[in-house]
Formats: sequence, C-alpha cells, structure tokens
Amino acid sequence: MGRLRLVDVGVSAALTALVLVSLPFLDGSTMVDRPVDALGYALAVVAAAGTLFRTRWPVPTLGVVTAATVGYLLLAFPYGPVMLCLAVAVYSLARRRPLRPALVWAAATLALLVIPVFTHPAGLGVPAGLVPASAFVAVPFSIGVARRTWDEARSARHAAAEQQARDDERLRLAHEVHDVVGHGLAAIQMQADIALHLGRPDDATAALGAISRAANEALTELRTTLADIGPGSGAGPERAPTAGLANLEVLAQRVRSAGVAVDLAVTGTPRPLPDAVDLAAYRVLQESLTNVVKHGAGSAARVEVAYEPDGVRLAVRNPRPSGTAFVAGFGIAGMRHRVESLGGRLDAGPVDESFEVRAALPAGGVA
Repeated sequence: MGRLRLVDVGVSAALTALVLVSLPFLDGSTMVDRPVDALGYALAVVAAAGTLFRTRWPVPTLGVVTAATVGYLLLAFPYGPVMLCLAVAVYSLARRRPLRPALVWAAATLALLVIPVFTHPAGLGVPAGLVPASAFVAVPFSIGVARRTWDEARSARHAAAEQQARDDERLRLAHEVHDVVGHGLAAIQMQADIALHLGRPDDATAALGAISRAANEALTELRTTLADIGPGSGAGPERAPTAGLANLEVLAQRVRSAGVAVDLAVTGTPRPLPDAVDLAAYRVLQESLTNVVKHGAGSAARVEVAYEPDGVRLAVRNPRPSGTAFVAGFGIAGMRHRVESLGGRLDAGPVDESFEVRAALPAGGVA
C-alpha cells in the first residue's frame, strides 16, 4: 500500500475544517432545517474525511461520501459545504477510472442525491430541485473526465517521444556497428581471398598478417564505439582514436592493404569540424570505401575531400561496369540518414562508367 499523497491529505483536511466552521453558521439559518446536532456533525465529518482516500480508492470513497451526504440531507440537516465533499469525490472518480464504469457510479450517485429533492424541507422540488442536484454531479464529473483525457494524451505523447528516442538510438547504434564491423569484415575477406589463392608461403603470411591487423583495428574501433554509446563511457587504455577526418590517411592505408588502390586528394585547409560532422564525414568515406572493397570493379577508388568556408564536401568514385544493376542497401541508407540529420545532402549512384558517392556537410551541423 502506497503512502497517501500530501495533496489528498490537504484537501481532506481543508474540507473537514470548512464543514466544522460552517455548520454553526448554518444551524438555525432557516426555520425548516433540522438543528445540527452531534449526528449531523458526525455525518458531515465522515463526508469530508472520506475524501482522504479519493485517489487510491475512488469508488469506495464515492460510496462513503455519497452515503454520508445523502443520509445528512435525508435527516433534514441544512445544505452547505457537505455538497462540496460530494463534488470532490465525483471528480476523483471521473479522473481515476475509465469512462463507462465511472459513468455508472456517477449515475447511481445522482439517483441517490435526487431523493432529498423530494424529502428535504428546504428542497426546491421537481423540476427546479433537479438542476442543482445534477450540477453537483455533472460538473465535477465533466471536469474529471477532461483532466483524465488530458493526462492520458500527455502520457501518450511522452511515451511516443521516448519510443522515438529509443528507435533513433537503435538506428544510430545499428549504423555505427554496421560501418565499423562491415568495413573490418570486408578487409578481412579480401585478404583471406588473397591468402587462399597465393601459392607462396611468404605472401600468404603477409596476407594473414594483414587479416590480423584488420581484425584488431575493427575490434578496437568497435569497442570505442560501444564505449561512447554506453553509460559511464570514458577513455581507456584500449580505446582507438575517435573516428574523424584526421584519421583519413589511416583509413585509406587500411583499404590499400585490402588490395584497393586509393587515390586520396584533400583540397582546402584542413581544420577541426564539429564532432558530429567530423564523425559523419568519416563514416561516409568508410562505408563508401567498404563498398568499393566488396563490390567495386578494378580495385581502385578516388577519394576527394574539399574543405570549404561553410562546410566540407566529400566524393568517392570507383570504376563500375556498365549495365550493372544498382540497388541502394542499408549502408547507403545509413550514410544518407547521417548526412541529412546534420542538414547536409548525399547522392549515390552510377555515373557513366563509375559509381559515385557525393556528400556535402555544413560546418555548423549538429546531431
């Protein structure tokens, strides 16, 4: 059983104080009401104090408050703040319970509340007395339903935002792992194929050494990526340098060791870029070169990086036989998502006898 909410205690205490303070003034205010005695005080206090559990048990609370209020009125005690206790209980029912069962309980409450309209000496009779009786149920019920609807809509928006954040994080992690692992495995596969077809042991040993280095680099970068994504990330002795254009030559050399001739051209003055832009540029080049290793014809690629005042432009071009079908896969979709999320643009596809990937990233891009 959870603790009582402070607001429930405060509301119940305020209603109890209001009832106790007002009853002496109501006593004898008219000649037709019954004088308020100990029983009247007891019923009014029960109605007020009964609202203490309105959040935890709204249906039993409404039952207790309705019974005390209707009993109070049937005994001809004067109308007063006791009706406010009933309104609070009805409001809590509508806010805390689904509409249909809440409507049934509210209708039953209204049916009981109508009885004193016929019996109370100060009642207005029918039909005039039905208006205030209905108002003490219908108005708080409507407010409670409106508040519950608003709360549910807010919770739904919050849940949708959290789900979207989780989906975005999963997609980002999928892209990172795809880029890192895919690049490493492509290099390893290329070297393994070379080793399988070599007849000279010394050459095969060199290919196996390249496989070992590629695997070690891929695993180190994967550990770095997962450490950056996970909670409590921090620099460690086995962490690789953060992926970025500063490591472009290392990337090119790694691809060259896989058997692809990489022609690297950098124009403009290299300068530090925002972390998100720097990482996205590196990943675009990494994925493009990985595709060259896996699918490129002629085992050659031209890489261009142009530093401009307002951003950086990238291009990767490799030979491609004419007539070859092109279908954009997860890698290209991931590159495009990275670039466009930073306000840039990426185009990828066949151009004449080549396949080209071109990207433009703004220097002020933020994730």
